[in-house]
Amino acid sequence: MKTASFYVRIYFMDNKLFNSKRIASGYANDRPWLHKSVIEQIKADFADKIPFQNGLDVGCGAGLSTKALKLICNKVTGTDISEEMVHICKTQYDAPEFTFYAAKAEETETAQIPYDIVTAAGVVDWVDRDRFLANMKQVMSPNAPLIIYDFWISDKMLGNSTYTDWYQNQYLAKFPKPPRNETVWEQKDIQPDFFLIKQTMCEMKYEFDMDSFIRFMMTQTNINSKIESGNMTEEEVHGWMRQTLIPIFQGQRQTLIFDGYIRIYVRGT
Repeated sequence: MKTASFYVRIYFMDNKLFNSKRIASGYANDRPWLHKSVIEQIKADFADKIPFQNGLDVGCGAGLSTKALKLICNKVTGTDISEEMVHICKTQYDAPEFTFYAAKAEETETAQIPYDIVTAAGVVDWVDRDRFLANMKQVMSPNAPLIIYDFWISDKMLGNSTYTDWYQNQYLAKFPKPPRNETVWEQKDIQPDFFLIKQTMCEMKYEFDMDSFIRFMMTQTNINSKIESGNMTEEEVHGWMRQTLIPIFQGQRQTLIFDGYIRIYVRGT
């Protein structure tokens, strides 16, 4: 019997679902920069090491997470499986302190100076854990932190219960969550190469008007898989979103609540 992780590997890693100009442009222009808030939360844990010398951002997407990592690093490298994402990054962050190249998360190249911090935002559900960690061990300095984090839309909108009903009973019914491997990495599964030193659940808020919310939602994997598989066109999705969201936004800006986590691991010596 084939597992969910098998389909994640075949459908998302090998066929590169995120490798389209539409999705890359959406990631660059229509997603909130919540990554900065995550970096701000971890600053206190590494106050004596900041700035880091050489940081790596795995699965950089359109570069928002790499830009956030640069806040605490002198130099950063971003990698992503999608050539379109990397192209966007090179265009938007054309400076000597930024480097980008296309690569799977499990195939990061060794740098001249080992990475003394690594971030992976919204990535680990799509990777082969053992290959990824083996690769990270090769490219990271001993005792360097590996910061794995993610945040996602919830069924909560501040003071708006109609959104909760829409999300649970209309959105997820129309656009079910694609398969991914959400297994939490237990310490027993990753030792002795990496050690979990801290994990935090977090909640973040971001304000949207209806049009910006729709543009953001058009970058979600639920919707991307529907469009990229040919089951719906971009225009059909956009029309459905607008029709069903008018009663929720009613011409007003609304505050969406994001749930998330931050897990800090350290590479063994």
